[in-house]
Amino acid sequence: MMKTTLAAVACLLSTAALAQQAPATPENPALKQYRSTATKDNDLVHTKLNVGFDYAKRHLNGKAWLTLKPHAYATDSLRLDAKGMDIKTVALLNGEQLLPLKYAYTDRNNLRIHLGKTIAAGTPYTVYIEYTAKPDELGAKGSAAITDAKGLYFINPDSAVLGKPVQIWTQGETEASSVWFPTIDRPNQKTTSEISLTVPSKYVTLSNGRLVSQTPAGAGLRTDTWKMELPHAPYLFMLAVGDFKITKDTWRGKEVSYYLEPKYAPFAKQIFGNTPDMLEFFSTRLGVEFPWNKYAQIVVRDYVSGAMENTTATLHGEFVQMTDKQLADRDYQNESVIAHELFHQWFGDYVTAESWSNLTVNESLADFSEGLYAEHKYGADAADSHNHRNLRLYLRNPAEAAKPLVRFNYATHEDMFDAVSYQKGGAVLDMLRTYLGDDVFFAGLQKYLKDNAFGNGEAHQLRLAMEAVSGQDLNWFYNQWYFGTGHPVVSIDYSWDAAKKVQSVTVKQNQPGTVFQLPFAIDYHVNGKVQRQRVMMTQATQTFSLPLAAKPDLVDVDAEKTLVWQQTDNKPLAEFAYQYTHAPLYLARREALLAAAKQQKDPAALQLLLAGLNDKFNNLRMVTTERLNLQDPAVAKAAAPALRKRAAAEKDPHALAALLTALAKLADKKDEKLFAAQLATSPSYTVQASALQALAAVNPAKALQQAQALATTDQVNISQAVVAVYAKAGTAAQWSYVRDKFDAAGTQDKFGYFENMGAMLPRLQDPTAFAEDVDRLKGLAIQYKRFGADQPIIGMLQAAAKQQAATPNQVLADKAVAEIQAAQ
Repeated sequence: MMKTTLAAVACLLSTAALAQQAPATPENPALKQYRSTATKDNDLVHTKLNVGFDYAKRHLNGKAWLTLKPHAYATDSLRLDAKGMDIKTVALLNGEQLLPLKYAYTDRNNLRIHLGKTIAAGTPYTVYIEYTAKPDELGAKGSAAITDAKGLYFINPDSAVLGKPVQIWTQGETEASSVWFPTIDRPNQKTTSEISLTVPSKYVTLSNGRLVSQTPAGAGLRTDTWKMELPHAPYLFMLAVGDFKITKDTWRGKEVSYYLEPKYAPFAKQIFGNTPDMLEFFSTRLGVEFPWNKYAQIVVRDYVSGAMENTTATLHGEFVQMTDKQLADRDYQNESVIAHELFHQWFGDYVTAESWSNLTVNESLADFSEGLYAEHKYGADAADSHNHRNLRLYLRNPAEAAKPLVRFNYATHEDMFDAVSYQKGGAVLDMLRTYLGDDVFFAGLQKYLKDNAFGNGEAHQLRLAMEAVSGQDLNWFYNQWYFGTGHPVVSIDYSWDAAKKVQSVTVKQNQPGTVFQLPFAIDYHVNGKVQRQRVMMTQATQTFSLPLAAKPDLVDVDAEKTLVWQQTDNKPLAEFAYQYTHAPLYLARREALLAAAKQQKDPAALQLLLAGLNDKFNNLRMVTTERLNLQDPAVAKAAAPALRKRAAAEKDPHALAALLTALAKLADKKDEKLFAAQLATSPSYTVQASALQALAAVNPAKALQQAQALATTDQVNISQAVVAVYAKAGTAAQWSYVRDKFDAAGTQDKFGYFENMGAMLPRLQDPTAFAEDVDRLKGLAIQYKRFGADQPIIGMLQAAAKQQAATPNQVLADKAVAEIQAAQ
């Protein structure tokens, strides 16, 4: 699963928010409970389902034939997960006969069946269950990662929302498949499947495996049967029903298909067109061919997370669905979800984590795959930029450092879906890849897959596979990174002994507790040549030395830039300047630019920073642009010509948008022509949005006029820019537009509005409008308090209270601040 909700919120908050941490919460008693792998009393063998839908009631009417066998011991009973169902019939299949069975279903979660006889271990038997699933009546609660746990979702079933499609889709992870069919809803179960869906004949269906038949089923109805001959976990079962248009592709003779709303179908191959290349690359790199008979991807409305790797049929949230013009602005962050879910078809589906405690063998590997494909398709800079962004998501939240990758104590299953299982785990794998080397690392992944094919895996099995191919004992690595917590926080100092011609590097680990064992490379740049020293750090403070022909121009510690650590590198600016021009990796250049950004009053630092405006990689051009301190008159004077020159030549829409935003900070009327031209002629929505906001900095009246002309747009980034202009130059008359756009936005898009809503708040004199703005800001602050959203919003409310002192609006803002502060 790719989660794009709360994990990404940290990237969307203001700098002020990121600097804050929510107060500690009381320890949850559930964290003391050991979460063991589910005991197998019975094994699922085959699941046959026949389901239909009552759109008016939002019910599923189902029949299930479950074939099982006792795992190790004879048994006369069976426990199934069945959440919130009406159970109508439970019977044992005896040839063609159905023998009624006694059962208990008092808690409406566990269906306990008495089989009527003792069945020997390994002996198959089949139970038949007729039932009605009622997901909307379940009252299931979601989590930070997966915002709902209903399992089965009816989207606009009564067509009440004009223009919104009617859909049905499912979400099984973690244990919500048992909302729509009885099963043993545990990741260490594997079963083949056959799912028959009776639906209105105007709709398209999708499920796991291959479509084996389509038959009329009465007036206006059709039954589609999907068959999965290879075993997979119950949480990976899926179905989807709706008005989708299918675009077909192929890879090695297997069907590859894309299910989209008709409006977006013409752009299917632009959205998903790299999928065959991903299939080829991953199959070749892993040495294990894509194991399933087809691969489909479907985009649905109102999805509860980012995307889900259902076996052979990945389900995506609507954020991947774009027109051709929107696709021109798409960055790899959006496409990476396609790689992530596809890699799960090996790591998660083919070999599945045996328990949620071992989620790392699913999600960390899928997170790792995002950078792996970026490297293959777009180059090393793109991969390193993507990987480092992910690592920063983990590093910016200190609370995550207290959690190990393999975690046997958690409050709920969904708590495992965090920046540790995803971003830290992906970075740890990249670090292991560097340590072992590509040939050995990928041979280890291949062995893990082959040894555990169609079964389950855990971190120890991944370790054993890596040890087998490398010939090394890797307990130290896995104990440290998988079963331990935290990461090194280091300082690096340098010393040159001119008499002995010896360069020394001292690395000090400053984090409390564990001293990490760290293998890394040190590059010494001397007279235009590079000499590499490989070292293993085992002490809290350790000095590494190397005789050299002359004092090095640069000493580059962790030269391969894959260590999971936070570092303070105390090298002089001159060495950072040399590093920028001579150390080729993205992170080496980024480190140098960030070092320069901290010293912009130094002419040499400013010169280095301005050089970054012309970096070969767009992300580093943006890093430079965004960090120029244009409030400093000297920096602004030096940077303005360089920014304008770069803007005239820039082709990348995201980098150009950043340049326009930077130039707007100068508030120089001479840039008005540029802003207006980009707004009028740029083919990029991203550039247009930045140009509109930039125009407001130099000509608010003109920007307001342009914003009003663009207000009917259905492009989120344009509407967010319109809101920004309204916040700066509009009046209370525009508040209803701001409110309605915010209310209609998804979780992530809401964070594109909130700062401008806060900026508008002090000028909203009308009590109703003011209250509406306060309520929305307060809701965001409380809901995402643990990500630091409360701090900037409290600041906004306090500013508004000060602006409207001695009025009822001040009272309302002060009350909201108190409620946010009191919220847990």
